[in-house]
Amino acid sequence: MNAMAGSATPATTQLGRTATPFTVHTYEHDPRSTAFGDEAVAALESAGAAPDQVFKTLVVALTGAPTRFGVAIVPVLRSLSLKAAARALGAGKAAMAPRADAERVTGYVFGGVSPFGQRTRLPTVLDASALSFGRIFVSGGRRGLELEIAPTDLVTVLDATTAPLTAT
Repeated sequence: MNAMAGSATPATTQLGRTATPFTVHTYEHDPRSTAFGDEAVAALESAGAAPDQVFKTLVVALTGAPTRFGVAIVPVLRSLSLKAAARALGAGKAAMAPRADAERVTGYVFGGVSPFGQRTRLPTVLDASALSFGRIFVSGGRRGLELEIAPTDLVTVLDATTAPLTAT
């Protein structure tokens, strides 16, 4: 794991444009792995991060909302409550967006979706547990690239809301 200046993605570009402090962490992604979040947790844990600090970016399809899609950011080791996501995003219902739709609207490959620098700006909600940490980790826009950022900065840059989002 290392911090790497040459890791430009739309996510790092957006954060740079907004002068938001962040740290880039990279790790060697195993191309056979499909457990992208677990892989990130393991890599970041070996670098000293607590597993609960590592978050995944999930694209949800919304019905009964002003927009067709939204983003929910939750700890990797927890499951998203679709009911809580719908409520937080002002929708009647939420379902996981099909992979092709998630890739199309964000511009990122599945397993590397970042909340920053998405092709289409989507309403975003961050799980409230993030606020208990000074720094959290989210995808930097490709597999093997994570961004360490203050959750309050994430909320500010994305004009996101916070709410409890995980299933109990």
